[in-house]
Amino acid sequence: MRRFLSTVAAAVAVPALVVLTLVDDPGSAAAASTKYQLVVEPVDKYQAIYQLINSATTSINLTMYELTDTTAEADLAAAAARGVTVRVILDTNREKSHNQAAYTYLAGHGVSVVWAPTTYAATHQKTLTVDGTTSAIMSGNLTSQYYSTSRDFAVMDENLIDIAAITKVFNADFAGAAITPTDGDNLVWSPTDAQSKLLALINGASATLSIENEEMADTTITNALVAAAKRGVRVQVTMTANSSYDPAFNQLVAAGAKVHLYSYSASLYIHAKVIDVDAARASHRDYVGSINFSDYSMNRNRELGFITSDSVIDAGLDRTLSSDFAGGTNYTG
Repeated sequence: MRRFLSTVAAAVAVPALVVLTLVDDPGSAAAASTKYQLVVEPVDKYQAIYQLINSATTSINLTMYELTDTTAEADLAAAAARGVTVRVILDTNREKSHNQAAYTYLAGHGVSVVWAPTTYAATHQKTLTVDGTTSAIMSGNLTSQYYSTSRDFAVMDENLIDIAAITKVFNADFAGAAITPTDGDNLVWSPTDAQSKLLALINGASATLSIENEEMADTTITNALVAAAKRGVRVQVTMTANSSYDPAFNQLVAAGAKVHLYSYSASLYIHAKVIDVDAARASHRDYVGSINFSDYSMNRNRELGFITSDSVIDAGLDRTLSSDFAGGTNYTG
């Protein structure tokens, strides 16, 4: 779903995160662990993505729903000029008009760029893999006009089992070939297993459940959140207001969940897609990715997400989601 911000109104505080490598650094936009790093937007301003592109020495694979970032495009072209094999898949079913300028520019600057398979309702995935060693699994598009206002996350994944699975799917999608993805150690794919794995996360919550999403349009997800609230889980949902989702919000509030919303004119737009289960507890689990709570996103699009029990990723998500929830307006129905 594309959104259009009308005006930027009252400022919303954007939290910094904690880096738990060797020191506590509240001024950082990322939380790091051995194989995984959480990047928080708009704090980082996509510097981690630019740095990853510019670090490439052999290969870049980019799958992107929407690409309208001339800096990223120039960086991809520069990588190709220095001998890196750069391949790009851009969505065609929904975003071809927005992607056409980038497609034309990249094709003219040594980049192998293709339109995504039309098999899927949309290729909504946002993934960057560099040198076969690091994949950035993102909730945000490379759309620079929204960088200053969108809450988004990326996970920098250096797990080679995950990267092999991501690369296998990229190769098939780049060639327009059919494939059933595998999940590596941490992955969740649409249309393969997204709905079942996201439902399992929600249904497994025993104490707390924090949600950020752009959509609340799937009844199975709403019902699972309602059931969690009714069994005593503290359910907190943070989103940007959209009257289309009021029926779902009403169900959630009636069940005891808390829903906090930002207006469309706020300086922070909730574009993230996150599930934070049992934060800071032994049972904690987290999801970050491109998958929204809609039938199309879970069952008809090409999408990719990341599910983890990494404690540093969990701490970073919990800090940001708690701050975002506190900054929203309580929805009472």
